[in-house]
Amino acid sequence: MRALPEKPLFAAAAGATLVASALLVSSFLDRGLHCSLNPGFSRSADATSELAKALLYYATTTVVPQQSRDEIRLSFDVLRRRSPCNFLVFGLGRDSQMWAALNPGGTTIFLEEDPQWYAAVKKDSPELRAHHVKYRTQLSQAEQLLRGYRKNAECRPGRVDGVEGLQHNGGCPLALVGLPGEVYEREWDVLMIDAPKGYFPEAPGRMAAIYSAAVMARGRRGEGETDVFLHDVDRRVEKSFAMEFLCEKYRVGGTGRLWHFKIPPANDTSAIAADTFC
Repeated sequence: MRALPEKPLFAAAAGATLVASALLVSSFLDRGLHCSLNPGFSRSADATSELAKALLYYATTTVVPQQSRDEIRLSFDVLRRRSPCNFLVFGLGRDSQMWAALNPGGTTIFLEEDPQWYAAVKKDSPELRAHHVKYRTQLSQAEQLLRGYRKNAECRPGRVDGVEGLQHNGGCPLALVGLPGEVYEREWDVLMIDAPKGYFPEAPGRMAAIYSAAVMARGRRGEGETDVFLHDVDRRVEKSFAMEFLCEKYRVGGTGRLWHFKIPPANDTSAIAADTFC
């Protein structure tokens, strides 16, 4: 989720600004039209302020977002359809204002593992709902974790489905325990996995984030499916864990290095077997 370093490449920066600003304007106009056509819909002053602040930020920044225009657009289309919704983002970056603004009136929370990066982004954007979190895994353990989880009863599907199942499941090394309480207090409609770092052996890797996203989606009690986006699928670990836990049959789209999954709840017995994630 981190942005690329600032560079005097004004063409690239201008392109990035146009991507973010165009999507934000589209979201703003779409909300306004929806409001005018539906008297019962009331857009809060806070939501309008979020959009305005994000537009100002991206109109004046030279930071280039990490995701491409097509990748951002894929998530944008889902958020436009589902917002206001509960949106959980693994990663914090210079594009975080955009993600929050694209969910006006909803709850958008960011989870970041790098304390220095967390402090830097929060200094510039204190209004973001973000938390510094710790992971129990390392990228070097990825193959061992993938082979061994089925032998661990605490990791099996059905045993830990839902956010409540994650919270106290310290027996499964892939389960995200110790997250802020508000993460466990709600169901998440949309999840974006663009962190933690996963490009050197000592990095946390995204194994636990992918596993936990699948557990959250399976345990959904509300109506509908859970939209899960996974970035950097060109990397081996992201791809193999996605196929094991998010499932090829639930992949509904993708572009560039981003995949989109729509995962049904586990109580939909016609869709999910009881003893496997896929």
